[in-house]
Amino acid sequence: MNTRRAVAALAVALVALAGVVVLFPGLLVGDPGPYNETTVTVTDENGTELGTVAVRIADTGAKRYTGLSETDSLAPDDGMLFVHDEEGQHSYVMRGMSFPLDIIFVDADGTVVEIFHASVDSENAPYEARGKYVLEVNRGWANRNGVTTGDRVVIPDSVA
Repeated sequence: MNTRRAVAALAVALVALAGVVVLFPGLLVGDPGPYNETTVTVTDENGTELGTVAVRIADTGAKRYTGLSETDSLAPDDGMLFVHDEEGQHSYVMRGMSFPLDIIFVDADGTVVEIFHASVDSENAPYEARGKYVLEVNRGWANRNGVTTGDRVVIPDSVA
């Protein structure tokens, strides 16, 4: 009988822990470690270059969770490229951000599918779209460079 109670107590504890992880995933995220860097180029449908961005690559759960939240500012043509294992519906928030962003969702083929212009005061508002990649740059970068949906983000093979 004591074994049954111990197993039941363990099961309850595991379910509770799983609930905490689902509700508060950041609790298990430690230092995301160093980021690899590369440059991505954005082109229009004719292949004309619209702009380049020097990006840090967020390609692990910890790096995607932390994102740019520990960054005070970005240079005009700097950003972060979030890389997901698969194309799918992804949601981003402005957690702990001190500056506004353009959040650009990109499908597996490199096509821009959605652009959000996120402000710092929208910390809890989710920005959600389908994609494999998400490019975050200073707010206004997409407009200044004429980037619209349907344009292409050329991602180096070493990242894709």
